[in-house]
Amino acid sequence: MAAQPDVTQSWRLGALELAAAYAAGTLTPLAVVEALGERIARLNPELNAFITFNPAAAEEAAAATARWAEGRPLSPLDGVPLTVKDHLNTQGLATTWGNRALAGNIASEDELAVSRCRAAGLVILGKTNVPEFTLEGYTDNPLFGVTRNPWNPALTPGGSSGGAVAALAAGLGPLALGTDGGGSIRRPASHTGLVGLKPSIGAVARVGSLPQVMLDFEVVGPLARSAADAEALYRIISGPDVRDPASWRTRPEAPAGKLRIHYVPRFGDQPLHAEIAGNVEQALAVFARQGHQVTRGELPFSLEPVDKFWPMLGAAAVAAIFRAFPETEPEAAGRFRDMAGQGRQLSASDYLCGLDGIRRFRRTVAEAFVDIDIIVTPSAAALPWPAEQPYPGEIDGRPVGPRGHAIYTGWVNACGHPAINLPAAPSAAGLPIGFQLVAGMSQDELLLRLAADYERESGRGWQWPALAETK
Repeated sequence: MAAQPDVTQSWRLGALELAAAYAAGTLTPLAVVEALGERIARLNPELNAFITFNPAAAEEAAAATARWAEGRPLSPLDGVPLTVKDHLNTQGLATTWGNRALAGNIASEDELAVSRCRAAGLVILGKTNVPEFTLEGYTDNPLFGVTRNPWNPALTPGGSSGGAVAALAAGLGPLALGTDGGGSIRRPASHTGLVGLKPSIGAVARVGSLPQVMLDFEVVGPLARSAADAEALYRIISGPDVRDPASWRTRPEAPAGKLRIHYVPRFGDQPLHAEIAGNVEQALAVFARQGHQVTRGELPFSLEPVDKFWPMLGAAAVAAIFRAFPETEPEAAGRFRDMAGQGRQLSASDYLCGLDGIRRFRRTVAEAFVDIDIIVTPSAAALPWPAEQPYPGEIDGRPVGPRGHAIYTGWVNACGHPAINLPAAPSAAGLPIGFQLVAGMSQDELLLRLAADYERESGRGWQWPALAETK
């Protein structure tokens, strides 16, 4: 007889592995959630990944346990634990956006993706930390403080889904919901060795959200330790809703057979960490071995419209937040008050011209994907940097500004296409390195399929950080 799983080690299991154990009756959702609670109590004080907990988690897990025992699970992921980024409304829990004034902002309803997870029986463990207003690439805020990377707690896990990836990488849960408005799923995933999908615009309908100040650039997506788990969560949260017209988009058929993959090693002369460049290059060999046609060169379109509009978008976003939640402005960091001032001075004509540039950019990118199936780039230009520092001051020995580490991801949000982060070989110091695959509009499932193929061919399964193994 096979040995029964040890519930105290159930944190090692992925979402689909847990579901298989529930189906076999060798583990129960309630026992798993209780064991995770003990583990979170030990590790979270060092990482600060969770910022609030769901007091009904055990009750939800008990209900899922009963459903499995009766052979009537609500979905393939019934009873699987889930964390939710503190940017997504979750009924009964605070949605603070990392601002002190919103500490008591208890959500009266779920964001649609959260409600779909509830309807599928997933057990919400709690909310995970974010930078203030989710507008930065590291995770720290005046309300809850800094979040740390399980691979090295002195370093950042990135942002803005920093709490989500820290919890996943430390084994504090098998799945996470994040948001991505400029790389906030993909870059943190790259800094922690995870799979993170930024869906196409409309692939995951948005209803019941905070004000979408990043326009349709911002989407909800899954984070997991494997492509299969990411796909399982994506299937639950994706799909149209009559209240979100963007979700009515027609889904084209995915290209069949071998793919045309275009690799962009770097953007112009922008600095890129040498180990990231080398290890992403090695990862490309996996796709060539699989028979895909791999070319290399520059992006087949200009990013000038995105570069021109991005500062306007950020300034207008903060001004809009302060208008929607005026109580947040006095409590906000000075840099955000400065940004809001810039946003209030922004002319409507300049903003509308910027939006028109984005519309033209979207057409140009769509045309490029007629001749290309996948574009590959690094996910981030830098390895993780000190946790309290908003951004690395230099990359590869060259000084950079606040967005120097983040140049590879924002254009994908601007065009609306799907993208997924996958792990390459880690750095010499053992820090994760990631790269992104970008597909044609609404080819989300193609990316998930390609991600699973990459995992099998590369043999690069999940490896635990030392912190997770020793605590």
